[in-house]
Amino acid sequence: MFQQIWWLDPELTYGNAKPFVFTQGHSVCNRSFFPCFDTPAVKCTYSATVKAPAGIQVLMSATQSTYLEEEGVYQFYMEYPVPAYLVALVAGDLIHADIGPRSRVWAEPCLLPTAISKLSGIVERWLTAAESLYGPYIWGRYDIVFLPPSFPIVAMENPCLTFIISSILESDEFLIIDVIHEVAHSWFGNAVTNATWEEMWLSEGLATYAQRRITTETYGAAFTCLETAFRLDALHRQMKLLGEDNPVSKLQVKLEPGVNPSNLMNLFTYEKGYCFVYYLSQLCGDPRHFDSFLRAYIEKYKFTSVVAQDLLDSFLNFFPELKEQCVESKAGLEFERWLNATGPPLAEPDLSQGSSLTRPVETLFKLWTTEPLDSVAAASSADLTKWRTFQTVLFLDRLLDGSPLPHEVIKKLSECYSSQLDSMNAEIRIRWLQIVVRNDYYPDLYKVRRFLENQMSRMYTIPLYEDLCTGTLKSFALEIFYQTQNQLHPNLRKTIQQILSQGLNPLPAIDTTAVTTDTPAMVLEDKVSEATNGAISLRDVNVSA
Repeated sequence: MFQQIWWLDPELTYGNAKPFVFTQGHSVCNRSFFPCFDTPAVKCTYSATVKAPAGIQVLMSATQSTYLEEEGVYQFYMEYPVPAYLVALVAGDLIHADIGPRSRVWAEPCLLPTAISKLSGIVERWLTAAESLYGPYIWGRYDIVFLPPSFPIVAMENPCLTFIISSILESDEFLIIDVIHEVAHSWFGNAVTNATWEEMWLSEGLATYAQRRITTETYGAAFTCLETAFRLDALHRQMKLLGEDNPVSKLQVKLEPGVNPSNLMNLFTYEKGYCFVYYLSQLCGDPRHFDSFLRAYIEKYKFTSVVAQDLLDSFLNFFPELKEQCVESKAGLEFERWLNATGPPLAEPDLSQGSSLTRPVETLFKLWTTEPLDSVAAASSADLTKWRTFQTVLFLDRLLDGSPLPHEVIKKLSECYSSQLDSMNAEIRIRWLQIVVRNDYYPDLYKVRRFLENQMSRMYTIPLYEDLCTGTLKSFALEIFYQTQNQLHPNLRKTIQQILSQGLNPLPAIDTTAVTTDTPAMVLEDKVSEATNGAISLRDVNVSA
Protein backbone atom coordinates (compact mmCIF):
# COMPACT_ATOMS: atom_id res chain seq x y z
CA MET A 1 0.00 0.00 0.00
CA PHE A 2 1.33 3.45 -0.89
CA GLN A 3 1.41 5.98 1.95
CA GLN A 4 -0.21 9.28 1.08
CA ILE A 5 -1.29 10.89 4.36
CA TRP A 6 1.49 11.80 6.79
CA TRP A 7 0.41 12.42 10.39
CA LEU A 8 2.97 14.17 12.60
CA ASP A 9 2.98 14.52 16.35
CA PRO A 10 3.87 18.03 17.57
CA GLU A 11 7.40 16.84 18.41
CA LEU A 12 8.06 16.31 14.69
CA THR A 13 7.29 19.93 13.81
CA TYR A 14 9.55 22.93 14.26
CA GLY A 15 7.31 24.64 16.77
CA ASN A 16 6.53 21.48 18.80
CA ALA A 17 3.13 23.03 19.47
CA LYS A 18 0.43 21.29 17.43
CA PRO A 19 -0.01 18.15 15.34
CA PHE A 20 0.52 18.41 11.60
CA VAL A 21 -0.73 16.49 8.59
CA PHE A 22 0.10 16.65 4.90
CA THR A 23 -0.47 14.58 1.79
CA GLN A 24 1.94 13.67 -1.00
CA GLY A 25 0.13 12.36 -4.06
CA HIS A 26 2.84 11.88 -6.67
CA SER A 27 2.80 9.61 -8.34
CA VAL A 28 0.08 7.09 -7.43
CA CYS A 29 -0.43 7.69 -3.71
CA ASN A 30 -3.70 9.59 -3.78
CA ARG A 31 -5.59 6.34 -4.26
CA SER A 32 -5.10 5.93 -0.50
CA PHE A 33 -6.47 9.46 0.10
CA PHE A 34 -9.72 9.35 -1.88
CA PRO A 35 -11.30 7.15 -4.60
CA CYS A 36 -9.93 8.26 -7.94
CA PHE A 37 -8.64 7.35 -11.37
CA ASP A 38 -5.04 7.60 -10.22
CA THR A 39 -3.47 8.20 -13.61
CA PRO A 40 -2.15 11.43 -15.16
CA ALA A 41 -4.23 10.71 -18.27
CA VAL A 42 -7.44 11.62 -16.41
CA LYS A 43 -8.13 15.17 -15.24
CA CYS A 44 -11.07 16.66 -13.40
CA THR A 45 -12.14 19.53 -11.18
CA TYR A 46 -12.72 18.80 -7.50
CA SER A 47 -14.31 20.16 -4.35
CA ALA A 48 -13.59 19.24 -0.75
CA THR A 49 -14.98 19.89 2.70
CA VAL A 50 -12.59 19.58 5.65
CA LYS A 51 -13.42 19.94 9.33
CA ALA A 52 -10.55 20.80 11.66
CA PRO A 53 -10.09 21.67 15.35
CA ALA A 54 -9.79 25.33 16.30
CA GLY A 55 -6.28 26.65 15.80
CA ILE A 56 -5.49 24.29 12.93
CA GLN A 57 -5.14 25.94 9.53
CA VAL A 58 -6.14 23.80 6.56
CA LEU A 59 -4.91 24.44 3.00
CA MET A 60 -5.50 22.62 -0.28
CA SER A 61 -4.30 22.91 -3.87
CA ALA A 62 -7.45 24.74 -4.93
CA THR A 63 -8.36 27.97 -6.65
CA GLN A 64 -11.13 28.86 -4.18
CA SER A 65 -11.55 28.40 -0.43
CA THR A 66 -13.87 29.52 2.37
CA TYR A 67 -13.86 29.00 6.13
CA LEU A 68 -16.91 28.74 8.38
CA GLU A 69 -15.35 29.57 11.74
CA GLU A 70 -18.33 28.69 13.92
CA GLU A 71 -18.40 25.20 12.41
CA GLY A 72 -14.65 24.78 11.97
CA VAL A 73 -15.26 23.80 8.34
CA TYR A 74 -13.11 24.62 5.33
CA GLN A 75 -14.48 24.34 1.80
CA PHE A 76 -12.26 24.13 -1.28
CA TYR A 77 -12.85 24.12 -5.00
CA MET A 78 -10.43 23.61 -7.89
CA GLU A 79 -12.09 25.09 -10.95
CA TYR A 80 -9.61 23.72 -13.49
CA PRO A 81 -9.15 20.04 -14.36
CA VAL A 82 -6.11 18.45 -12.72
CA PRO A 83 -4.81 14.88 -12.46
CA ALA A 84 -5.38 13.10 -9.17
CA TYR A 85 -1.77 13.39 -8.02
CA LEU A 86 -2.07 17.20 -7.85
CA VAL A 87 -4.80 17.15 -5.19
CA ALA A 88 -3.01 18.05 -1.97
CA LEU A 89 -3.88 18.93 1.62
CA VAL A 90 -1.89 20.30 4.55
CA ALA A 91 -3.06 21.22 8.06
CA GLY A 92 -1.24 22.44 11.12
CA ASP A 93 0.02 25.44 13.04
CA LEU A 94 0.41 27.61 9.95
CA ILE A 95 0.31 31.37 9.54
CA HIS A 96 0.87 33.43 6.42
CA ALA A 97 2.30 36.63 5.02
CA ASP A 98 1.85 38.18 1.60
CA ILE A 99 5.07 38.32 -0.42
CA GLY A 100 3.61 39.66 -3.67
CA PRO A 101 0.38 40.69 -5.38
CA ARG A 102 -0.65 37.06 -5.96
CA SER A 103 1.60 35.13 -3.59
CA ARG A 104 1.91 34.41 0.10
CA VAL A 105 4.02 32.10 2.20
CA TRP A 106 2.60 29.79 4.85
CA ALA A 107 4.80 28.39 7.59
CA GLU A 108 4.93 27.57 11.26
CA PRO A 109 5.20 30.82 13.28
CA CYS A 110 8.85 30.25 14.17
CA LEU A 111 9.77 29.88 10.48
CA LEU A 112 7.64 32.60 8.89
CA PRO A 113 10.12 35.49 9.33
CA THR A 114 12.83 33.49 7.56
CA ALA A 115 10.50 32.52 4.73
CA ILE A 116 9.47 36.15 4.27
CA SER A 117 13.05 37.38 4.23
CA LYS A 118 14.04 34.79 1.62
CA LEU A 119 11.11 35.20 -0.79
CA SER A 120 9.46 38.58 -0.37
CA GLY A 121 9.15 40.30 -3.73
CA ILE A 122 11.11 37.81 -5.81
CA VAL A 123 8.39 35.21 -6.46
CA GLU A 124 6.45 37.79 -8.45
CA ARG A 125 9.63 38.48 -10.42
CA TRP A 126 9.87 34.81 -11.32
CA LEU A 127 6.19 34.57 -12.24
CA THR A 128 6.45 37.64 -14.45
CA ALA A 129 9.52 36.23 -16.19
CA ALA A 130 7.74 32.92 -16.77
CA GLU A 131 4.68 34.69 -18.19
CA SER A 132 6.84 36.68 -20.60
CA LEU A 133 8.20 33.38 -21.90
CA TYR A 134 5.23 31.00 -21.83
CA GLY A 135 2.05 33.02 -21.54
CA PRO A 136 -0.35 33.89 -18.70
CA TYR A 137 -0.18 32.16 -15.34
CA ILE A 138 -3.57 30.45 -15.32
CA TRP A 139 -3.93 29.29 -11.70
CA GLY A 140 -4.73 32.60 -10.01
CA ARG A 141 -2.63 32.51 -6.86
CA TYR A 142 0.86 31.12 -6.42
CA ASP A 143 1.27 30.38 -2.72
CA ILE A 144 4.00 28.41 -0.96
CA VAL A 145 3.75 26.36 2.21
CA PHE A 146 6.87 25.24 4.08
CA LEU A 147 6.50 21.79 5.58
CA PRO A 148 8.32 20.12 8.49
CA PRO A 149 11.51 18.15 7.80
CA SER A 150 9.52 14.90 7.61
CA PHE A 151 8.26 15.95 4.17
CA PRO A 152 9.73 13.08 2.11
CA ILE A 153 10.86 15.10 -0.92
CA VAL A 154 12.24 18.57 -1.57
CA ALA A 155 9.25 20.21 -3.25
CA MET A 156 5.98 19.43 -4.99
CA GLU A 157 4.24 21.52 -7.63
CA ASN A 158 0.68 21.32 -6.31
CA PRO A 159 -1.26 23.98 -8.27
CA CYS A 160 -1.88 27.23 -6.39
CA LEU A 161 0.04 25.86 -3.38
CA THR A 162 3.62 24.65 -3.81
CA PHE A 163 4.84 22.38 -1.00
CA ILE A 164 8.49 22.86 0.01
CA ILE A 165 10.52 21.27 2.77
CA SER A 166 11.55 23.86 5.36
CA SER A 167 15.06 22.44 5.56
CA ILE A 168 15.95 24.07 2.25
CA LEU A 169 15.37 27.59 3.62
CA GLU A 170 18.97 27.94 4.74
CA SER A 171 20.39 27.16 1.28
CA ASP A 172 19.49 30.25 -0.74
CA GLU A 173 20.53 29.11 -4.21
CA PHE A 174 18.87 25.71 -3.85
CA LEU A 175 15.73 27.46 -2.61
CA ILE A 176 15.76 29.71 -5.68
CA ILE A 177 16.11 26.77 -8.07
CA ASP A 178 13.53 24.66 -6.24
CA VAL A 179 10.86 27.35 -6.27
CA ILE A 180 11.53 28.37 -9.87
CA HIS A 181 11.29 24.72 -10.92
CA GLU A 182 7.87 24.50 -9.27
CA VAL A 183 6.84 27.77 -10.92
CA ALA A 184 7.79 26.23 -14.28
CA HIS A 185 5.57 23.25 -13.52
CA SER A 186 2.58 25.61 -13.54
CA TRP A 187 2.90 25.43 -17.31
CA PHE A 188 4.72 22.12 -17.85
CA GLY A 189 3.22 19.34 -15.75
CA ASN A 190 0.19 21.06 -14.25
CA ALA A 191 -1.38 22.76 -17.29
CA VAL A 192 -0.07 20.19 -19.78
CA THR A 193 0.62 16.81 -18.22
CA ASN A 194 2.31 13.61 -19.37
CA ALA A 195 -0.47 11.13 -20.11
CA THR A 196 1.58 8.15 -18.93
CA TRP A 197 4.13 7.65 -16.15
CA GLU A 198 6.41 6.11 -18.77
CA GLU A 199 6.99 9.60 -20.18
CA MET A 200 7.56 11.70 -17.07
CA TRP A 201 10.26 13.62 -18.95
CA LEU A 202 7.43 15.50 -20.69
CA SER A 203 6.80 17.24 -17.38
CA GLU A 204 10.23 17.18 -15.77
CA GLY A 205 12.42 17.75 -18.82
CA LEU A 206 10.28 20.64 -20.05
CA ALA A 207 9.98 22.13 -16.55
CA THR A 208 13.76 21.95 -16.14
CA TYR A 209 14.24 23.67 -19.49
CA ALA A 210 11.70 26.37 -18.54
CA GLN A 211 13.30 26.75 -15.11
CA ARG A 212 16.65 27.49 -16.77
CA ARG A 213 15.11 29.94 -19.20
CA ILE A 214 13.61 31.76 -16.20
CA THR A 215 16.90 31.79 -14.28
CA THR A 216 18.71 33.06 -17.38
CA GLU A 217 16.24 35.92 -17.62
CA THR A 218 16.44 36.78 -13.91
CA TYR A 219 19.99 35.82 -12.84
CA GLY A 220 21.96 35.61 -16.07
CA ALA A 221 23.39 32.87 -18.27
CA ALA A 222 26.48 32.26 -16.12
CA PHE A 223 24.44 31.25 -13.07
CA THR A 224 22.21 29.00 -15.19
CA CYS A 225 25.24 27.31 -16.76
CA LEU A 226 26.79 26.73 -13.32
CA GLU A 227 23.63 25.09 -11.99
CA THR A 228 23.35 23.02 -15.17
CA ALA A 229 26.98 21.88 -14.90
CA PHE A 230 26.30 20.80 -11.30
CA ARG A 231 23.25 18.77 -12.37
CA LEU A 232 24.94 17.20 -15.41
CA ASP A 233 27.83 16.15 -13.17
CA ALA A 234 25.25 14.34 -11.04
CA LEU A 235 23.70 12.79 -14.15
CA HIS A 236 27.03 11.33 -15.27
CA ARG A 237 27.69 10.11 -11.73
CA GLN A 238 24.36 8.30 -11.73
CA MET A 239 25.01 6.88 -15.19
CA LYS A 240 28.40 5.55 -14.10
CA LEU A 241 26.79 3.80 -11.13
CA LEU A 242 23.84 2.38 -13.07
CA GLY A 243 25.62 1.51 -16.31
CA GLU A 244 24.98 3.00 -19.73
CA ASP A 245 22.74 0.13 -20.83
CA ASN A 246 20.36 0.41 -17.88
CA PRO A 247 16.77 0.66 -19.21
CA VAL A 248 15.86 3.35 -16.65
CA SER A 249 18.14 5.71 -18.58
CA LYS A 250 15.61 5.80 -21.43
CA LEU A 251 13.24 8.74 -21.71
CA GLN A 252 10.43 6.34 -22.57
CA VAL A 253 10.76 3.87 -19.74
CA LYS A 254 8.80 0.63 -19.66
CA LEU A 255 6.63 0.52 -16.53
CA GLU A 256 6.09 -3.07 -15.47
CA PRO A 257 2.81 -4.07 -13.78
CA GLY A 258 2.87 -3.63 -10.03
CA VAL A 259 5.81 -1.20 -10.02
CA ASN A 260 5.44 2.17 -8.32
CA PRO A 261 6.02 4.77 -11.06
CA SER A 262 8.05 6.86 -8.61
CA ASN A 263 10.70 4.14 -8.79
CA LEU A 264 11.41 5.32 -12.33
CA MET A 265 12.16 8.89 -11.27
CA ASN A 266 15.84 9.61 -11.74
CA LEU A 267 18.15 12.24 -13.14
CA PHE A 268 17.57 10.97 -16.67
CA THR A 269 13.94 12.06 -16.33
CA TYR A 270 15.13 15.57 -15.56
CA GLU A 271 18.51 16.08 -17.20
CA LYS A 272 18.37 13.79 -20.21
CA GLY A 273 14.87 15.14 -20.78
CA TYR A 274 16.25 18.67 -20.46
CA CYS A 275 19.03 17.92 -22.94
CA PHE A 276 16.50 16.70 -25.52
CA VAL A 277 14.36 19.80 -25.06
CA TYR A 278 17.48 21.98 -25.28
CA TYR A 279 18.45 20.17 -28.49
CA LEU A 280 15.02 20.95 -29.95
CA SER A 281 15.49 24.60 -29.02
CA GLN A 282 18.85 24.67 -30.79
CA LEU A 283 17.29 23.34 -33.97
CA CYS A 284 15.27 26.57 -34.06
CA GLY A 285 18.40 28.69 -34.04
CA ASP A 286 17.09 31.10 -31.41
CA PRO A 287 15.66 30.15 -28.00
CA ARG A 288 13.05 32.90 -28.38
CA HIS A 289 11.61 31.07 -31.38
CA PHE A 290 11.37 27.97 -29.25
CA ASP A 291 9.69 30.01 -26.51
CA SER A 292 7.06 30.99 -29.06
CA PHE A 293 6.50 27.35 -29.90
CA LEU A 294 6.13 26.41 -26.23
CA ARG A 295 3.55 29.18 -25.75
CA ALA A 296 1.54 27.74 -28.64
CA TYR A 297 1.98 24.21 -27.26
CA ILE A 298 0.64 25.28 -23.86
CA GLU A 299 -2.29 27.10 -25.42
CA LYS A 300 -3.20 24.07 -27.54
CA TYR A 301 -2.93 21.40 -24.84
CA LYS A 302 -3.61 23.18 -21.53
CA PHE A 303 -5.79 21.18 -19.12
CA THR A 304 -5.10 18.00 -21.12
CA SER A 305 -2.57 15.19 -21.01
CA VAL A 306 -0.19 14.40 -23.85
CA VAL A 307 2.28 11.84 -25.11
CA ALA A 308 5.69 12.55 -26.62
CA GLN A 309 4.37 12.32 -30.16
CA ASP A 310 1.99 15.21 -29.47
CA LEU A 311 4.91 17.43 -28.51
CA LEU A 312 7.11 16.37 -31.41
CA ASP A 313 4.35 16.60 -34.03
CA SER A 314 3.46 20.07 -32.75
CA PHE A 315 7.11 21.06 -32.91
CA LEU A 316 7.51 19.97 -36.53
CA ASN A 317 4.20 21.56 -37.55
CA PHE A 318 5.23 24.83 -35.89
CA PHE A 319 8.55 24.81 -37.74
CA PRO A 320 7.70 23.44 -41.23
CA GLU A 321 11.19 24.28 -42.49
CA LEU A 322 12.63 21.87 -39.93
CA LYS A 323 10.12 19.24 -40.97
CA GLU A 324 11.25 19.68 -44.58
CA GLN A 325 14.84 19.16 -43.42
CA CYS A 326 13.80 15.88 -41.75
CA VAL A 327 15.49 16.90 -38.50
CA GLU A 328 13.63 14.11 -36.72
CA SER A 329 15.75 11.61 -38.69
CA LYS A 330 19.16 13.31 -38.47
CA ALA A 331 21.77 10.56 -38.22
CA GLY A 332 22.77 9.88 -34.62
CA LEU A 333 20.24 12.40 -33.27
CA GLU A 334 16.97 10.81 -34.38
CA PHE A 335 14.02 11.72 -32.17
CA GLU A 336 13.27 8.03 -31.76
CA ARG A 337 16.82 7.44 -30.53
CA TRP A 338 16.54 10.29 -28.06
CA LEU A 339 13.44 8.63 -26.61
CA ASN A 340 14.42 4.98 -26.60
CA ALA A 341 18.20 4.69 -26.46
CA THR A 342 19.82 3.93 -23.13
CA GLY A 343 22.84 5.83 -21.91
CA PRO A 344 23.80 9.51 -21.81
CA PRO A 345 22.10 12.33 -23.70
CA LEU A 346 22.88 12.32 -27.41
CA ALA A 347 23.95 15.97 -27.12
CA GLU A 348 24.58 18.31 -24.20
CA PRO A 349 24.27 22.09 -23.97
CA ASP A 350 27.14 24.50 -24.48
CA LEU A 351 27.91 25.80 -20.99
CA SER A 352 30.77 28.10 -21.95
CA GLN A 353 28.79 31.14 -20.76
CA GLY A 354 29.28 29.83 -17.24
CA SER A 355 33.05 29.50 -17.49
CA SER A 356 33.65 32.50 -15.21
CA LEU A 357 32.03 30.46 -12.43
CA THR A 358 33.00 26.90 -13.37
CA ARG A 359 36.66 27.49 -14.30
CA PRO A 360 37.71 28.40 -10.73
CA VAL A 361 36.12 25.15 -9.53
CA GLU A 362 38.01 23.11 -12.10
CA THR A 363 41.27 24.90 -11.26
CA LEU A 364 40.92 24.34 -7.52
CA PHE A 365 39.96 20.70 -7.94
CA LYS A 366 42.99 20.09 -10.15
CA LEU A 367 45.32 21.73 -7.60
CA TRP A 368 44.05 19.48 -4.82
CA THR A 369 44.19 16.27 -6.85
CA THR A 370 47.48 16.70 -8.74
CA GLU A 371 50.51 14.93 -7.31
CA PRO A 372 52.65 16.03 -5.65
CA LEU A 373 50.25 18.16 -3.65
CA ASP A 374 51.15 21.83 -3.33
CA SER A 375 48.77 22.64 -0.48
CA VAL A 376 49.98 26.23 -0.19
CA ALA A 377 49.12 26.95 -3.82
CA ALA A 378 45.79 25.11 -3.51
CA ALA A 379 44.80 26.90 -0.33
CA SER A 380 45.63 30.35 -1.70
CA SER A 381 43.98 29.89 -5.10
CA ALA A 382 40.35 30.45 -3.99
CA ASP A 383 38.32 31.85 -1.12
CA LEU A 384 35.31 29.57 -0.71
CA THR A 385 33.54 32.15 1.45
CA LYS A 386 33.19 34.30 -1.67
CA TRP A 387 31.97 31.50 -3.92
CA ARG A 388 28.39 30.78 -4.89
CA THR A 389 26.85 27.73 -3.22
CA PHE A 390 26.72 25.85 -6.54
CA GLN A 391 30.45 26.43 -7.05
CA THR A 392 31.26 25.02 -3.62
CA VAL A 393 28.99 21.97 -3.94
CA LEU A 394 30.37 21.26 -7.42
CA PHE A 395 33.91 21.32 -6.00
CA LEU A 396 32.98 19.13 -3.02
CA ASP A 397 31.05 16.67 -5.20
CA ARG A 398 34.13 16.17 -7.35
CA LEU A 399 36.26 15.59 -4.27
CA LEU A 400 33.62 13.18 -3.03
CA ASP A 401 33.68 11.30 -6.33
CA GLY A 402 37.46 10.97 -5.99
CA SER A 403 37.32 9.67 -2.42
CA PRO A 404 39.06 8.04 -0.70
CA LEU A 405 41.74 10.67 -1.12
CA PRO A 406 45.36 10.40 0.05
CA HIS A 407 45.58 11.07 3.79
CA GLU A 408 47.77 14.13 3.26
CA VAL A 409 45.13 15.64 0.96
CA ILE A 410 42.18 15.15 3.31
CA LYS A 411 44.25 16.45 6.24
CA LYS A 412 45.20 19.62 4.38
CA LEU A 413 41.65 20.06 3.06
CA SER A 414 40.37 19.96 6.62
CA GLU A 415 42.96 22.44 7.79
CA CYS A 416 42.07 24.85 4.98
CA TYR A 417 38.31 24.55 4.76
CA SER A 418 36.67 22.67 7.63
CA SER A 419 36.13 25.69 9.87
CA GLN A 420 34.90 27.79 6.92
CA LEU A 421 32.40 25.14 5.88
CA ASP A 422 31.00 24.90 9.41
CA SER A 423 29.28 28.25 8.93
CA MET A 424 27.86 27.45 5.48
CA ASN A 425 24.49 25.97 4.56
CA ALA A 426 23.46 22.34 4.92
CA GLU A 427 23.88 21.53 1.22
CA ILE A 428 27.56 22.39 1.58
CA ARG A 429 28.11 20.92 5.04
CA ILE A 430 26.64 17.52 4.19
CA ARG A 431 29.02 17.15 1.26
CA TRP A 432 32.05 17.96 3.39
CA LEU A 433 30.87 15.52 6.05
CA GLN A 434 30.44 12.80 3.43
CA ILE A 435 34.05 13.44 2.40
CA VAL A 436 35.04 13.11 6.07
CA VAL A 437 33.21 9.78 6.34
CA ARG A 438 34.39 8.30 3.06
CA ASN A 439 37.98 9.13 4.00
CA ASP A 440 37.68 7.88 7.60
CA TYR A 441 38.97 11.24 8.78
CA TYR A 442 38.48 10.82 12.51
CA PRO A 443 39.42 14.36 13.66
CA ASP A 444 36.24 15.73 12.03
CA LEU A 445 33.87 12.89 12.96
CA TYR A 446 32.45 14.88 15.85
CA LYS A 447 31.00 17.25 13.24
CA VAL A 448 29.16 14.34 11.64
CA ARG A 449 27.60 13.52 15.00
CA ARG A 450 26.66 17.15 15.62
CA PHE A 451 25.08 17.43 12.17
CA LEU A 452 22.98 14.28 12.55
CA GLU A 453 21.89 15.29 16.05
CA ASN A 454 20.29 18.39 14.54
CA GLN A 455 18.76 16.97 11.36
CA MET A 456 15.32 15.42 10.94
CA SER A 457 15.17 15.49 7.13
CA ARG A 458 15.83 12.41 5.03
CA MET A 459 17.79 14.40 2.46
CA TYR A 460 20.35 15.36 5.12
CA THR A 461 20.42 12.09 7.07
CA ILE A 462 20.16 9.19 4.64
CA PRO A 463 23.33 10.06 2.62
CA LEU A 464 25.46 10.16 5.75
CA TYR A 465 24.03 6.94 7.17
CA GLU A 466 24.60 5.25 3.82
CA ASP A 467 28.24 6.31 3.79
CA LEU A 468 28.80 5.49 7.45
CA CYS A 469 27.46 1.97 6.93
CA THR A 470 29.36 1.37 3.69
CA GLY A 471 32.71 1.97 5.39
CA THR A 472 34.14 1.13 8.80
CA LEU A 473 31.98 3.44 10.89
CA LYS A 474 28.76 1.45 11.28
CA SER A 475 29.09 1.27 15.08
CA PHE A 476 29.45 5.05 15.16
CA ALA A 477 26.29 5.30 13.04
CA LEU A 478 24.41 2.96 15.37
CA GLU A 479 25.37 5.03 18.37
CA ILE A 480 24.12 8.25 16.78
CA PHE A 481 20.92 6.62 15.57
CA TYR A 482 19.96 5.28 18.99
CA GLN A 483 20.54 8.72 20.49
CA THR A 484 18.47 10.58 17.88
CA GLN A 485 15.80 8.14 16.69
CA ASN A 486 13.00 9.68 18.74
CA GLN A 487 13.28 12.98 16.86
CA LEU A 488 12.82 11.23 13.49
CA HIS A 489 9.57 10.40 11.69
CA PRO A 490 8.74 6.67 11.97
CA ASN A 491 9.21 6.20 8.21
CA LEU A 492 12.68 7.74 8.33
CA ARG A 493 13.57 5.70 11.42
CA LYS A 494 12.56 2.54 9.59
CA THR A 495 14.61 3.51 6.52
CA ILE A 496 17.72 4.17 8.61
CA GLN A 497 17.17 0.92 10.49
CA GLN A 498 17.16 -0.90 7.14
CA ILE A 499 20.46 0.74 6.21
CA LEU A 500 21.99 -0.14 9.59
CA SER A 501 20.73 -3.73 9.37
CA GLN A 502 22.58 -4.51 6.15
CA GLY A 503 25.20 -7.11 6.98
CA LEU A 504 24.20 -7.25 10.67
CA ASN A 505 21.82 -9.28 12.78
CA PRO A 506 18.40 -7.61 12.90
CA LEU A 507 18.33 -4.49 15.05
CA PRO A 508 15.96 -4.24 18.00
CA ALA A 509 12.47 -3.49 16.78
CA ILE A 510 11.32 0.07 16.47
CA ASP A 511 7.66 0.89 16.86
CA THR A 512 6.49 1.73 13.35
CA THR A 513 2.84 0.86 13.80
CA ALA A 514 0.79 1.40 10.66
CA VAL A 515 3.84 2.57 8.72
CA THR A 516 4.32 0.99 5.32
CA THR A 517 7.41 1.46 3.21
CA ASP A 518 7.91 1.05 -0.50
CA THR A 519 11.35 -0.01 -1.64
CA PRO A 520 12.31 1.76 -4.86
CA ALA A 521 14.98 0.57 -7.22
CA MET A 522 16.87 3.81 -6.59
CA VAL A 523 16.59 6.31 -3.77
CA LEU A 524 16.17 9.77 -5.18
CA GLU A 525 15.69 13.03 -3.36
CA ASP A 526 12.63 13.86 -5.36
CA LYS A 527 9.28 12.06 -5.65
CA VAL A 528 10.65 8.78 -4.32
CA SER A 529 9.59 7.08 -1.17
CA GLU A 530 11.02 5.11 1.61
CA ALA A 531 14.07 2.88 1.26
CA THR A 532 17.60 3.09 0.02
CA ASN A 533 20.11 1.57 -2.33
CA GLY A 534 23.69 2.22 -1.29
CA ALA A 535 24.84 2.76 -4.85
CA ILE A 536 22.99 6.01 -5.34
CA SER A 537 22.85 8.59 -2.61
CA LEU A 538 20.20 11.24 -2.21
CA ARG A 539 22.86 13.86 -2.94
CA ASP A 540 22.93 12.64 -6.54
CA VAL A 541 19.42 13.89 -7.21
CA ASN A 542 18.95 17.09 -5.29
CA VAL A 543 16.21 18.33 -7.56
CA SER A 544 12.70 19.52 -7.11
CA ALA A 545 9.58 17.67 -8.07
